Amino acid sequence: MNKSWAVIGIMAAVIGVVLIALFAVGATLVGQYNAIQLKDEAVNAAWAQVVNVHQRRADLVPNLVNTVKGYAAHEQQTLTRVIEARSKAVSMAVNIQNAQTLQDFQSAQGELQSALARLMVSVEQYPNLKANKSFQDLQVQLEGTENRITVERQRYIEAVQDFNTFIRMFPTNLVASYFGYSEKPNFTVENERQISDAPIVNFN
Repeated sequence: MNKSWAVIGIMAAVIGVVLIALFAVGATLVGQYNAIQLKDEAVNAAWAQVVNVHQRRADLVPNLVNTVKGYAAHEQQTLTRVIEARSKAVSMAVNIQNAQTLQDFQSAQGELQSALARLMVSVEQYPNLKANKSFQDLQVQLEGTENRITVERQRYIEAVQDFNTFIRMFPTNLVASYFGYSEKPNFTVENERQISDAPIVNFN
Protein backbone atom coordinates (compact mmCIF):
# COMPACT_ATOMS: atom_id res chain seq x y z
CA MET A 1 0.00 0.00 0.00
CA ASN A 2 2.81 2.36 0.94
CA LYS A 3 4.55 1.53 -2.34
CA SER A 4 1.40 2.43 -4.28
CA TRP A 5 1.19 5.79 -2.55
CA ALA A 6 4.86 6.34 -3.21
CA VAL A 7 4.40 5.63 -6.90
CA ILE A 8 1.38 7.92 -7.01
CA GLY A 9 3.38 10.61 -5.26
CA ILE A 10 6.24 10.30 -7.74
CA MET A 11 3.85 10.37 -10.68
CA ALA A 12 2.11 13.42 -9.26
CA ALA A 13 5.45 15.14 -8.80
CA VAL A 14 6.50 14.30 -12.36
CA ILE A 15 3.19 15.52 -13.75
CA GLY A 16 3.55 18.68 -11.69
CA VAL A 17 7.03 19.32 -13.05
CA VAL A 18 5.85 18.67 -16.60
CA LEU A 19 2.89 21.02 -16.16
CA ILE A 20 5.11 23.73 -14.72
CA ALA A 21 7.55 23.28 -17.60
CA LEU A 22 4.72 23.43 -20.15
CA PHE A 23 3.31 26.51 -18.48
CA ALA A 24 6.73 28.19 -18.50
CA VAL A 25 7.26 27.34 -22.18
CA GLY A 26 3.75 28.50 -23.04
CA ALA A 27 4.24 31.76 -21.16
CA THR A 28 7.53 32.32 -22.95
CA LEU A 29 5.99 31.66 -26.35
CA VAL A 30 3.06 33.97 -25.63
CA GLY A 31 5.47 36.65 -24.45
CA GLN A 32 7.60 36.28 -27.56
CA TYR A 33 4.55 36.39 -29.84
CA ASN A 34 3.22 39.51 -28.15
CA ALA A 35 6.63 41.17 -28.39
CA ILE A 36 6.72 40.42 -32.13
CA GLN A 37 3.30 42.04 -32.48
CA LEU A 38 4.44 45.18 -30.68
CA LYS A 39 7.57 45.52 -32.82
CA ASP A 40 5.61 44.81 -35.99
CA GLU A 41 3.14 47.55 -35.08
CA ALA A 42 6.06 49.88 -34.36
CA VAL A 43 7.34 49.30 -37.90
CA ASN A 44 3.88 49.94 -39.36
CA ALA A 45 3.48 53.12 -37.34
CA ALA A 46 6.92 54.36 -38.41
CA TRP A 47 6.09 53.63 -42.04
CA ALA A 48 2.80 55.53 -41.76
CA GLN A 49 4.78 58.57 -40.63
CA VAL A 50 7.19 58.18 -43.55
CA VAL A 51 4.23 58.17 -45.93
CA ASN A 52 2.64 61.17 -44.20
CA VAL A 53 5.69 63.41 -44.46
CA HIS A 54 6.34 62.46 -48.08
CA GLN A 55 2.70 63.18 -48.89
CA ARG A 56 3.02 66.52 -47.14
CA ARG A 57 5.90 67.41 -49.47
CA ALA A 58 3.92 66.30 -52.51
CA ASP A 59 0.97 68.43 -51.39
CA LEU A 60 3.19 71.53 -51.36
CA VAL A 61 4.39 71.03 -54.93
CA PRO A 62 1.31 72.29 -56.88
CA ASN A 63 1.26 75.62 -55.04
CA LEU A 64 5.02 75.93 -55.41
CA VAL A 65 4.86 75.26 -59.15
CA ASN A 66 2.03 77.75 -59.66
CA THR A 67 3.85 80.43 -57.70
CA VAL A 68 7.10 79.93 -59.60
CA LYS A 69 5.27 79.82 -62.93
CA GLY A 70 3.95 83.32 -62.36
CA TYR A 71 7.45 84.76 -62.06
CA ALA A 72 9.69 82.38 -63.98
CA ALA A 73 8.03 81.51 -67.25
CA HIS A 74 11.35 80.45 -68.73
CA GLU A 75 11.70 77.61 -66.23
CA GLN A 76 9.00 75.49 -67.87
CA GLN A 77 11.32 72.51 -68.39
CA THR A 78 12.38 72.53 -64.75
CA LEU A 79 8.76 72.85 -63.60
CA THR A 80 7.73 69.97 -65.85
CA ARG A 81 10.36 67.76 -64.27
CA VAL A 82 9.05 68.63 -60.81
CA ILE A 83 5.48 67.87 -61.86
CA GLU A 84 6.45 64.55 -63.43
CA ALA A 85 8.56 63.55 -60.42
CA ARG A 86 5.67 64.39 -58.08
CA SER A 87 3.22 62.38 -60.18
CA LYS A 88 5.51 59.36 -60.06
CA ALA A 89 6.09 59.69 -56.33
CA VAL A 90 2.41 59.96 -55.33
CA SER A 91 1.34 57.08 -57.58
CA MET A 92 3.83 54.69 -56.00
CA ALA A 93 2.16 51.72 -54.30
CA VAL A 94 4.42 50.24 -51.63
CA ASN A 95 4.34 46.90 -49.87
CA ILE A 96 6.89 47.21 -47.08
CA GLN A 97 7.32 43.44 -47.13
CA ASN A 98 8.56 43.70 -50.71
CA ALA A 99 12.12 44.97 -51.14
CA GLN A 100 11.61 46.00 -54.77
CA THR A 101 8.60 48.24 -54.11
CA LEU A 102 10.45 49.84 -51.21
CA GLN A 103 13.44 50.51 -53.46
CA ASP A 104 11.14 51.96 -56.14
CA PHE A 105 9.62 54.24 -53.50
CA GLN A 106 13.08 55.44 -52.51
CA SER A 107 14.03 56.13 -56.10
CA ALA A 108 10.82 58.05 -56.85
CA GLN A 109 11.16 60.19 -53.73
CA GLY A 110 14.81 60.81 -54.51
CA GLU A 111 13.88 62.02 -57.99
CA LEU A 112 11.31 64.42 -56.55
CA GLN A 113 13.81 65.74 -54.03
CA SER A 114 16.38 66.30 -56.78
CA ALA A 115 13.84 68.02 -59.06
CA LEU A 116 12.81 70.37 -56.25
CA ALA A 117 16.43 71.13 -55.44
CA ARG A 118 17.15 72.04 -59.05
CA LEU A 119 14.07 74.24 -59.11
CA MET A 120 15.31 76.12 -56.05
CA VAL A 121 18.65 76.67 -57.74
CA SER A 122 16.87 78.06 -60.81
CA VAL A 123 14.77 80.56 -58.86
CA GLU A 124 17.90 82.23 -57.49
CA GLN A 125 17.94 84.38 -60.63
CA TYR A 126 14.43 85.74 -59.96
CA PRO A 127 14.65 88.28 -57.10
CA ASN A 128 10.98 89.25 -57.39
CA LEU A 129 9.97 85.62 -56.91
CA LYS A 130 12.29 85.21 -53.93
CA ALA A 131 10.71 88.29 -52.36
CA ASN A 132 7.16 86.97 -52.86
CA LYS A 133 5.47 86.24 -49.52
CA SER A 134 3.67 83.12 -50.77
CA PHE A 135 6.91 81.74 -52.15
CA GLN A 136 8.73 82.45 -48.90
CA ASP A 137 6.01 80.66 -46.91
CA LEU A 138 6.24 77.66 -49.22
CA GLN A 139 10.02 77.63 -48.82
CA VAL A 140 9.69 77.48 -45.04
CA GLN A 141 7.09 74.72 -45.19
CA LEU A 142 9.10 72.71 -47.68
CA GLU A 143 12.29 73.05 -45.68
CA GLY A 144 10.50 71.89 -42.53
CA THR A 145 9.01 68.96 -44.41
CA GLU A 146 12.40 67.91 -45.75
CA ASN A 147 13.73 67.88 -42.20
CA ARG A 148 10.78 65.79 -41.02
CA ILE A 149 11.34 63.34 -43.87
CA THR A 150 14.92 62.81 -42.71
CA VAL A 151 13.77 62.23 -39.13
CA GLU A 152 10.92 59.85 -40.01
CA ARG A 153 13.02 57.84 -42.45
CA GLN A 154 15.63 57.32 -39.73
CA ARG A 155 12.97 56.25 -37.25
CA TYR A 156 11.65 53.75 -39.76
CA ILE A 157 15.13 52.37 -40.40
CA GLU A 158 15.64 51.91 -36.66
CA ALA A 159 12.23 50.25 -36.19
CA VAL A 160 12.93 47.75 -38.97
CA GLN A 161 16.40 47.02 -37.63
CA ASP A 162 14.94 46.40 -34.17
CA PHE A 163 12.26 44.08 -35.57
CA ASN A 164 14.69 42.12 -37.75
CA THR A 165 17.21 41.68 -34.94
CA PHE A 166 14.51 40.53 -32.53
CA ILE A 167 13.01 37.84 -34.76
CA ARG A 168 16.46 36.37 -35.45
CA MET A 169 17.07 35.73 -31.75
CA PHE A 170 16.33 32.40 -30.08
CA PRO A 171 13.62 31.39 -29.20
CA THR A 172 11.85 34.26 -30.96
CA ASN A 173 13.03 32.94 -34.33
CA LEU A 174 11.03 29.75 -33.75
CA VAL A 175 7.88 31.68 -32.87
CA ALA A 176 8.35 34.06 -35.79
CA SER A 177 8.88 31.20 -38.22
CA TYR A 178 5.82 29.33 -36.95
CA PHE A 179 3.56 32.35 -37.37
CA GLY A 180 5.03 33.36 -40.71
CA TYR A 181 7.04 36.41 -39.71
CA SER A 182 10.23 37.12 -41.62
CA GLU A 183 12.77 39.93 -41.83
CA LYS A 184 11.48 43.14 -43.36
CA PRO A 185 13.39 44.90 -46.15
CA ASN A 186 14.81 48.28 -45.22
CA PHE A 187 15.93 51.39 -47.07
CA THR A 188 19.02 50.36 -48.99
CA VAL A 189 22.40 51.95 -48.49
CA GLU A 190 22.75 52.53 -52.23
CA ASN A 191 19.54 54.54 -52.47
CA GLU A 192 20.26 56.44 -49.28
CA ARG A 193 23.59 57.48 -50.81
CA GLN A 194 21.93 58.55 -54.06
CA ILE A 195 19.46 60.70 -52.16
CA SER A 196 22.15 62.22 -49.96
CA ASP A 197 24.22 63.04 -53.06
CA ALA A 198 21.30 64.88 -54.69
CA PRO A 199 21.51 68.67 -54.96
CA ILE A 200 20.85 70.24 -51.57
CA VAL A 201 17.59 72.15 -51.18
CA ASN A 202 18.90 75.46 -49.90
CA PHE A 203 16.15 77.92 -49.03
CA ASN A 204 18.33 80.74 -47.75
